[in-house]
Parts: sequence; structure tokens; C-alpha cells
Amino acid sequence: MNVNSEKCVGCGLCVKDCFPNDIEIVDGKAKINNVKCFKCGHCIAVCPKGAVSMDEYNMEDVKDYNEAEFSIDADTLLNFIKFRRTIRQFKNKDVETEKISKIIEAGRFTQTGTNSQNVSYIVVKDNIDQLKEMALESLNIRGEELLKNLNPQTLPFKRYAQMWIKMYNEYKENPKVNDKLFFNAATLILVVSDSQVNASLASSNMELMTNAQGLGTFFSGFLTLAAQGNEKIRDLLGLEGNKEIVTCMVVGYPNVKYARTVPRKDASISWK
Repeated sequence: MNVNSEKCVGCGLCVKDCFPNDIEIVDGKAKINNVKCFKCGHCIAVCPKGAVSMDEYNMEDVKDYNEAEFSIDADTLLNFIKFRRTIRQFKNKDVETEKISKIIEAGRFTQTGTNSQNVSYIVVKDNIDQLKEMALESLNIRGEELLKNLNPQTLPFKRYAQMWIKMYNEYKENPKVNDKLFFNAATLILVVSDSQVNASLASSNMELMTNAQGLGTFFSGFLTLAAQGNEKIRDLLGLEGNKEIVTCMVVGYPNVKYARTVPRKDASISWK
């Protein structure tokens, strides 16, 4: 982290906003010690003179705040969230690379614990049919094993086991018509991390960006389950070490239109 001493006016705002206390004022100028710093960038954001920069990340990402481009009406945002729907009807239309990149950009700028930025992304397009078949095979095996070993603990999952077997058999009969895993969507975005929390936070913002671009998505828990411990799937996707698929976003152009929001349970809130 660097401070341009010619621009710095020694206001101390960066000192006040530095959580690890790695900045001090020396001779009327800010000095970043770069000892406890974890590169959160608060000093860059808070400096009124734009005097702070860093070497490790691209400073071209930095944009000066202006209300017209950065503010969102709270009621409009809430309505946007309420109107979102899980989409399982998709048009036979490709998703542009530019739109995929913008979805991933929403994930990239989502907060992570200790600023670890330990979330990565796998875009599946060309190999989507191969991954689909491998995942359905994996689910079919899981379903058969579960049905052979039913007990009080596994009985609640019996209907899922039966569903997986049916999905697999119907797909083998007619792959184009009977895709109940990805529903013939054009693209998958897999959000990968060793942190469930960080990847989930990123996924939430990515869904907002997906919807904002006129696309639709649903999160396939079946794919994430099918990939667990499956070396063939991990090899296909290039997953290494302790990296896991936390979410699978199935993305495409919706082939359905909704006219209104839907009700939800009342929020369970405790005020202490």
C-alpha cells in the first residue's frame, strides 16, 4: 500500500478507518506500515484526495463515487428482490460472454472474510452435456444405494432417491426432452471456494446481476451433491485440493414471464 505524499493532506481519515491499525500520521502525512494490512482498500476508498494506491491489485478498478451512478432507491431494490423467481424454463439461446463476465464481476466485488478473496468461478458451456450425464449417473448411483439401505435416518430422502433414478432413466431415453437437471439451459456458473460463506455471499450478488441483465437462474443443489467425492467430475472441472463447488448457477434466457410477486412466511424476528 502506497501513499502519495504530495496529494496527502494528513486529514487522518484513513487512520480512523483502518481496522487493523496499520496506518499512522508521521510529519503530517499518512504512513501505511504494511505490517498488519490485509489490503481491504478502505484507505483508498476514504481518502478525499485519492492519495492512496496499491501495487497488488489493478487500480483501474477504482471509480470515484457519484450519486447518480451509485445510488439505488431502497423500495425499488426491495421490489426487485421480491420479484425474482427461480427459473426452470429457458429459451434455446446462448448467453453472451459479456453478460457472464458481468455476473462474475458482481461476485468478484462481494465481501469476503478477512478479505481472503478465495472465491473462483468455472463457466461450463462446451462441456455442459458431458457434465450433465456424469452428474445424472452420480445421482442415479446415490439413489440406488440409498434405496438399498433405507433406515429411519435415510427414509426422509427416499423421494429424492426415486427422483434421481427417474431423472437418469428418462434422460437416457431422450436427452433433449428429458433434461430435469439443467433444463436445457445454455450456461452454468459454478462458484467454487473452501469457504461456504464467502461463496454463498458472492452467489447472492451474482443472482441479482443475472436478473438485472434479463437472464434467469436457479441454483442446482443436485449438481453440487453429484460432484461431492466424484473424481471424474472434479477432473473434468479442474477442481483441486480442498476447493468445492458451493453453488451451481444454471443460467439462461427465461422462457416464462411472471406478473407479480408471491407471499412469504412472516419473518421470525427477536428484538433484544
